[in-house]
Amino acid sequence: MKQLITIFLSLGLVIGLSSIDFTVAEAKTKKYKNCSELNKDYIGGVARSSSAKNKGGKVKYKPYVSKELYDANSRLDRDKDFIACER
Repeated sequence: MKQLITIFLSLGLVIGLSSIDFTVAEAKTKKYKNCSELNKDYIGGVARSSSAKNKGGKVKYKPYVSKELYDANSRLDRDKDFIACER
């Protein structure tokens, strides 16, 4: 009897976990039309990694670091320094 209960509980757990949608990262990645729109949400721009260095010199604000968000908006990085819309 205990084995039967264990099997049903395990089966329920497997079915429950398989129905969960793991698309949290996709919800955060938003494509922006231009830098003005991106800077409304991320005032310092978006960097691909924390080790990205700005080619343009000193910046006023620190960029938000997100590989997924940068990749979705990489066309806004005109100087190709892996920081999009830096300010």
